[in-house]
Amino acid sequence: MTSEAQPTRTDYGVPFPALTPAQRYHLEVFGYVIVPDVLTRDECEETLEDLRRLRADLNAIDDPDKRVIEQAYFATNQPHHQYLGAISQARSYPAILKYVSHPRVVGMAEELIGGRCHIVESNAHLNRKAPDWPTAPDGGPAFGFHRGIAVAEANVEKHGLTHSGFVKVLTNLTDLGPEDGGTVVVAGSHRIDAPEKDIIAAAYDHRRLLQQDVAPAGSSLLLTEALIHATGRITSDKERGIIIAGYATTYFPWQFMDSHRPDFEFEQAFIDIIPESARHLYISKGYIQRQARYRTLAEPVDDREYPRPQWPAPQPEPARSAT
Repeated sequence: MTSEAQPTRTDYGVPFPALTPAQRYHLEVFGYVIVPDVLTRDECEETLEDLRRLRADLNAIDDPDKRVIEQAYFATNQPHHQYLGAISQARSYPAILKYVSHPRVVGMAEELIGGRCHIVESNAHLNRKAPDWPTAPDGGPAFGFHRGIAVAEANVEKHGLTHSGFVKVLTNLTDLGPEDGGTVVVAGSHRIDAPEKDIIAAAYDHRRLLQQDVAPAGSSLLLTEALIHATGRITSDKERGIIIAGYATTYFPWQFMDSHRPDFEFEQAFIDIIPESARHLYISKGYIQRQARYRTLAEPVDDREYPRPQWPAPQPEPARSAT
């Protein structure tokens, strides 16, 4: 066995490879893979509680145009769907910070990227059954399909495996059955450099190409943003909760972190509390660098537990004197 084929271990606190060979093969073929037990049930509850608290705190701000807390805001705020954007520096909600810097979450992203990554997007969805839902030409439900990066711009081949410059890790905080709105993907579309509308039309014509995230709480959906995907339709009476972290190769500057917010920037109060082990996820070194790392399909998963970055506990707001 050559040295190139030896298992590769990181020296900065995330697993590599983070997927089993079978999981990596599934990712290669379909453009996504569902990884179980990334978060524990307790961690799911803690994260869901913080997201619901953030939702309540944003709604408590009277002026809808000023509903921003530590950069987090409502990208959508409807009775059946709250889309919380730019949540990665919501320092008063520590479970969110723990998620986006979770060693296994970051490790999965880096495996698909093929090297060091940093955070470029973070959001969460709390949604229920919509009052209405669009219909596709075949009479079945339609979905808001999209991709975040073009196939020709995303893919790098190494050791026979595909790597992507922009990836997402979506983690279920609630159990998702077939009726609970799990993410729907057009399987294999990460490799098809054809117009999206034509791929989507083909998928509606042959719905076996549509695959859905049906998995317990704590499971993570890892995908390349070249994969065409969409939110699934909820027909149950349950609230669906997911948290999402988007990562990119270090070629991507962190300033692109939230395309919905052109005024986005890191607040100094947040920069001051970033643990040293998580700083590379947030703070650019100021120059373009690839920092490549590629696995082979034969390498076993690195299933060791890595220490989590230690974020400080939120500090209470200073008491205000009565005037």
